[in-house]
Amino acid sequence: MNDLTVFAGNSNPYLAERISKYLGKPLGNAKVTTFSDGEVQIEICENVRGRDVYILQSTCCPVNDNLMELLLMIDAVKRSAARKITAVIPYFGYARQDKKVAPRVPISAKLVADMIMKAGAQRVITVDLHAGQVQGFFDVPVDNLYAAPVLRDYAESMFDMKDLVVVSPDAGGVERARAFAKRLGAQWAIVDKHRSAPNSIGSMTVVGDVRNKQAVILDDMVDTAGTLTEASKVIMDEGAKEVYAFCTHPVLSGPALDRIESSPIVKLVAADTVPLSERAANSDKIKIISMSGIIGEAILRSHTGDSVTSLFD
Repeated sequence: MNDLTVFAGNSNPYLAERISKYLGKPLGNAKVTTFSDGEVQIEICENVRGRDVYILQSTCCPVNDNLMELLLMIDAVKRSAARKITAVIPYFGYARQDKKVAPRVPISAKLVADMIMKAGAQRVITVDLHAGQVQGFFDVPVDNLYAAPVLRDYAESMFDMKDLVVVSPDAGGVERARAFAKRLGAQWAIVDKHRSAPNSIGSMTVVGDVRNKQAVILDDMVDTAGTLTEASKVIMDEGAKEVYAFCTHPVLSGPALDRIESSPIVKLVAADTVPLSERAANSDKIKIISMSGIIGEAILRSHTGDSVTSLFD
């Protein structure tokens, strides 16, 4: 532990503090500021020569500023002769752009992965990638952690499993919902969704039995909350008693909070990979649970060479 240092950017100070507490080590001394024109300025204010350095930064809103902070912090410790550099990215922005969905568009997730490696990261730790194959965009080891254990623990404290059904809001999340339901001993269902345009829903139907049950919609992220809130209405129309939502990344951009607060959703339970706005943090409909234990343990195991995968056995 004496040769381990964790630096944090400005993206998620609350999670950084919790991880620091879990590790029993103060965060490294780094100045992350901007020039008057908006350029990011980084200064590492302690010796990192020969040290195992972890740089904690979610590339959440403002995405591009936080991404530049991450890249420049990696470059700064690389040029300071750190022995090993690991980028710890609880929320990996641009992960949704993992393939060409139309002619003449970039594969942005691959470009961002290339930038992180070029800056000098030798390992990446992240949480619930939007698409698992994004791990393959890196030529360095990637540990993709899961929020499922902390979400399951919370679900077990809230619900009677006999009356619970876990619902995937789209076809892409079926495997996630099925595995979550299996671990809980609950049933599962799916909302079949047709998109007419990005961030726009065409039609929805529920495949599975939700009548007279407590439904939990499970997703990796909630952005504008259009899919989530429309799914909650369809589920209630199908006879569910209550509907909750669980997610890893509460991005909550644009009209998301207004939609959630006016929806049938009783509670949105989310991990702390993305910091909330003050209004969202004070909302009675949002409950945040921490990933600091899992991320902190992954850092420790990465440092000591122990298995990270066994965290989820």
